Amino acid sequence: MKGFIILLFGCGCVLTSCGEKKQLHADQAAAAEDTLAVIKPRYITDTVAHDTDDPAVWINAADPAASLIIGTDKDQNGGLYVFDLKGKMLKDKTVHGLQRPDNVDIEYGLMLNGKKTDIAVTTERFTHKLRIYALPDMKPLDGGGIAVFEGQQGENHRDLMGIALYKNVSGKIYAIVGRKSGPTDGTYLWQYLLEDNGKGIVKATLVRKFGAYSGLKEIEAIAVDDKLGYVYYSDEGKGVRKYYADPEKGNAELALFATTGFTEDHEGISIYALTDSTGYILVSDQGANSFQIFPREGDADDANKHTLLKKITVLANKSDGSETVSVPLNADFPKGLFVVMSDDKTFHLYRWEDIAGSTLLKIK
Repeated sequence: MKGFIILLFGCGCVLTSCGEKKQLHADQAAAAEDTLAVIKPRYITDTVAHDTDDPAVWINAADPAASLIIGTDKDQNGGLYVFDLKGKMLKDKTVHGLQRPDNVDIEYGLMLNGKKTDIAVTTERFTHKLRIYALPDMKPLDGGGIAVFEGQQGENHRDLMGIALYKNVSGKIYAIVGRKSGPTDGTYLWQYLLEDNGKGIVKATLVRKFGAYSGLKEIEAIAVDDKLGYVYYSDEGKGVRKYYADPEKGNAELALFATTGFTEDHEGISIYALTDSTGYILVSDQGANSFQIFPREGDADDANKHTLLKKITVLANKSDGSETVSVPLNADFPKGLFVVMSDDKTFHLYRWEDIAGSTLLKIK
């Protein structure tokens, strides 16, 4: 009887193993199908004048359906274009006449004149300045612009590109800024503390220089995870680098991932939160019109090891910048929003459910 019991138990194990293998194969097949299928957007925005580059999303806490999409028009006579959640341009909020704005990011609750003010910050490449606007009215808050990378002499070392804003647990807001080119000595990115100058205008104080650079191409895409306190950036010819966002935690590189399987440049980075500590990091594979997706929380055995989960292909062409929203917005985007730049002067608005698909990614 003992042998018979063992035999039954062994058969059970074999059956379970086969079932698991079948499920694994099914998941792999579905994942491959998701990779090959071209995901279509819910909406495509109105076109800008010259060249779209990077989007950000301002969430209206009082009425999420009235949230705004802010996107750069990267040209010598460029601008910050503002759209609603159907992609319709809001001309009364759009800012024109900027000198090649590249990337844009948003943060909430900067104290100005004793009041919390939501801000959009863009990099203006040809003036070497940050331009800062209040949300949702898009009124300027920078006194004509804030010069950064002052004193840098190398070619393109002051030509601004990427930006990400970081708000720490005490409420301090920082801008982490990149440029067209820079040194390979671990000081490619500069971090500035943003504060009221006493007159309701934003000032910036340099607090940190950090960030490895391979020297292969350039660094543009930067994203900060406020909750977990990490900054990620695309060293375009190498991979995605990860550091602490808090300057007090030091400048040691925590991870270099997404180093293989990219057709051309590593580009836009965006983060989708499932919970305060879990979710996904999406990285644009520009030449393939696709995104590679990695676990936000890292692997089970190492929070700083991010193994590829899935690839997706989108309709947007040659995508550079992107942004995600992890909360319900309206009937069109009940699980969140993924905004992607396309090189036809538009931004594409995707439902998170369509990005998540049926495999690997859990839907909130």
